[in-house]
Amino acid sequence: MRRAWCAVPSPKGRNVNKAQLIDAVAEKLEVSRRAAGEAVDAVLDGITGAVVTGDKVSLTGFGTFESAKRPARIARNPRTGEQVKVAAATVPKFRAGQAFKDQVNDSKGAARKAAAAKKAAAKKAPAPATRAAAAKKTAAKATVTRTAVTRTAAAAAPAKKAAPAAKKAAVRKTTAAKATATRSTTAKKAAVTKAAAKTTAKKGTTSKKASARPVARKTAATAPATKATAKKTVAKKATVKKATAKKR
Repeated sequence: MRRAWCAVPSPKGRNVNKAQLIDAVAEKLEVSRRAAGEAVDAVLDGITGAVVTGDKVSLTGFGTFESAKRPARIARNPRTGEQVKVAAATVPKFRAGQAFKDQVNDSKGAARKAAAAKKAAAKKAPAPATRAAAAKKTAAKATVTRTAVTRTAAAAAPAKKAAPAAKKAAVRKTTAAKATATRSTTAKKAAVTKAAAKTTAKKGTTSKKASARPVARKTAATAPATKATAKKTVAKKATVKKATAKKR
């Protein structure tokens, strides 16, 4: 089945000849190719005949066909570079209508938008190779992070084990320091109590000596009196014995 060249977007710069135009008209009007060819020839002949006779053919929305006079001029041969005189002539001229211009402009804008959308989609959707590379990179990053996590965990495990031991050692040191402190305080208290006891003992001995000295003096003072009384009693007893002996 043939497609209409005007209905299907064609690649940029493709040349459309008369045969392709006839095919497009036949498909558009659903007529035979012969009838479409006759219609195209009739249109072109009518436009050409009108312009040759100096008439202007205006097709609303499409454009205007007319003839224009070109004065004589001097041109340059592009191959040899020589100057060539060009005589005055009457040439056909076509001026596109506004609707035709708008359609061409919109089609170019749509084509540009479609191309930009395709490029954006291509950028967003990476190729399979890039996807595979990205997957490899992500896998490598995941393995690196896993190894880093395991290493940090392995390094943190001895630290965690050492932390309770260090805490226990610190507790032991603090308890030992507290015990030595209490011992020193108790020793200081004992020394203080001993010193207090010594001072009290010294005070007691001094007080005893002080209290004993007057007693000794008193006993020394009373001792001669007792000796004298003892002698008197002995003398009395002797006299009594003598008296009793005489009576007998």
